[in-house]
Amino acid sequence: MNFILFYTMISNTSNIIAGTMNWGTWGSKLSTFAMQERIETYLSENIITFDHADIYGGYTTETDFGKAWKNMAIARENVRFVTKCGIKMIAENRDYGSKHYDYSKEHLIRSVENSLKNLQTEYVDVLLLHRPSPLMQPEVIAEAISELKNSGKIVGFGLSNFTPSQTDLIRKYNVVSYNQIQFSATHLQPMLTGELDYMMLHNIQPMAWNPLGSIYKEAIPQTIRLQDLLQKLSIKYGISDDLLLLAWVLKHPAKIQPVIGTTQIDRIKSLKQLHGFELELEDWFAIWTESIGTKIP
Repeated sequence: MNFILFYTMISNTSNIIAGTMNWGTWGSKLSTFAMQERIETYLSENIITFDHADIYGGYTTETDFGKAWKNMAIARENVRFVTKCGIKMIAENRDYGSKHYDYSKEHLIRSVENSLKNLQTEYVDVLLLHRPSPLMQPEVIAEAISELKNSGKIVGFGLSNFTPSQTDLIRKYNVVSYNQIQFSATHLQPMLTGELDYMMLHNIQPMAWNPLGSIYKEAIPQTIRLQDLLQKLSIKYGISDDLLLLAWVLKHPAKIQPVIGTTQIDRIKSLKQLHGFELELEDWFAIWTESIGTKIP
């Protein structure tokens, strides 16, 4: 399977997505020039989609990215911008009293307008509701999304971290085309509880945040088992273990789009090794087996 410029029928976003959460104050603290370098590097690897959220960097990363983007001679139609809203987080420039979710029509529209201003663009390709709220009213959300689409401020609409039943609530009034969920070789639940099956049934494009999982974050029996296997597979295939983990996600028939968080230029360029690469069936199941620490059912 060739992963170069893979586009889904419903999204027209690249099959791998550049996540910007760690580009600003929450991570690498990239300068404007450094952000431009990363944008150019991702685009050189045919990764045209950039994932944002209004809260990233304490409500600053979209603005920093927009400053970098505005000076680049790249046609807007050659990139895709994803952003999320709905979380009201306490930050230096936001005093909400307590963290909470707001899916009122006014807040949704205002959030999108702020993101457009910060990103210095006239529209976002995909708007996601960041996390489900017990108090969300699907008919109110539908009014806001309809107004945003009709005004040309958003093109596509979806969700983030929503369960199938929560998705059905939103789908009662709106077409839902995306759901960005946590999925990796160490976080298998969406594959086992029917979430990915549900998205395939309803033509919803899955995106996966943290697609490398906890392999490099903690030393527990699960990650130790996986690291041992990945070392062997890395020798077998001649690619790094992080790429093997991405290949594992990409092999799922739901055509999951992993959101890649790296800002390291060499790692971004290494993604070209996935072009035309596919894990053998037995090795895909071996990774699943080592993740759960027992034979698969």
